[in-house]
Amino acid sequence: MSFWPLKPSMRSVLSGVSGLVPRDAARPAPSVPAALEFEVLYRDHFRFVWRTVRRLGIDGARTDDVVQDVFLVVHRRLDGFEGRSSPKTWLYGIVRRVIADRRRTQRRKPEDAAQLEPDALRSPALGPEASAEQAERVRLLHRLLAQLGDDKREAFVLAELEGLTIAEIAEAIDANPNTVASRVRAARREFEAALERATQHDVALARRIEEERPR
Repeated sequence: MSFWPLKPSMRSVLSGVSGLVPRDAARPAPSVPAALEFEVLYRDHFRFVWRTVRRLGIDGARTDDVVQDVFLVVHRRLDGFEGRSSPKTWLYGIVRRVIADRRRTQRRKPEDAAQLEPDALRSPALGPEASAEQAERVRLLHRLLAQLGDDKREAFVLAELEGLTIAEIAEAIDANPNTVASRVRAARREFEAALERATQHDVALARRIEEERPR
């Protein structure tokens, strides 16, 4: 199922951040004896799990703990994976349940984009200026995601940032494909509106600073 093309401003925010994980994100070795299959799954999908946990609203201080919990569940349940869905779809189902359990046991805190330290988000492969711009895009992305409701945020992250199909998302969250498609469309509208507001705010702030600068 296809949607309307991304606006240039929205494409700019999403470009270059889909696979980004802060370089200091904890990636601990499995704490229990692991089969090769688990090691492969862990190696190939750690980044997907980390960034999805982060984008679903778990703040920076707790992200590593939640990711570790996810892979402990994966280790326990790997024998039950029958290959009827993709590993990414199966993993997301576990991510979703672990986050839900975490939120039931502690009061949900507001998103704090400031916990993503600029130095942690900068890529050593980029120059200082490009790296700083990338870090700013990531911070903006998380601020915009925080303005979406949970269902829309989930659909948007999986469709627009992780590239899952509507059918894969529907399977992962046990929802009707039409419902998923509706959420993605609504999320895109709200995301684009929030991006437009943020852009207008930045332009107005820059104009005010320029006007108040001593002549």
